[in-house]
Amino acid sequence: MIEIERKFLVKSDAYKAEANKKTRIIQGFLNTHEERTVRVRLKGDTGFLTVKGKSTDDGLKRFEWETEITDEDAKSLLNICESGVIDKMRYEVPVKNHTFEIDQFFGSNEGLVIAEVELNSVDEVFDKPSWLGEEVTGDIKYYNSQLSKKPYCDW
Repeated sequence: MIEIERKFLVKSDAYKAEANKKTRIIQGFLNTHEERTVRVRLKGDTGFLTVKGKSTDDGLKRFEWETEITDEDAKSLLNICESGVIDKMRYEVPVKNHTFEIDQFFGSNEGLVIAEVELNSVDEVFDKPSWLGEEVTGDIKYYNSQLSKKPYCDW
């Protein structure tokens, strides 16, 4: 239940041609405490409830627990979330042994595109596609919980 992830800005939309899946995601936060976040997500027609712990200082690792819930439950819970619901399109791009998840944000985060890759260890080597830009792992302003409070348009 420990998530190891690296996060990058994206410098072109070339990833769209390489994507094998595309899904609309609406998500909100029931709790955005610095020690934990509780997220409600509607990913396509499927709901999820996720609890994430505080990240390590380098931003690479944190506890994550997730369970599937009905879309009706997710929609109901989204109605009681803190303000600042996140709306984005997620593209999944296979790159050799890894899958990059690229989020193109809408609404008050329009213009922001972030790629994430999950790893099995903090020092795992992975191929970096040409559209991958600056690494922002550990920079909390790029966490979705923070984008819901201080969106990209306000930077």
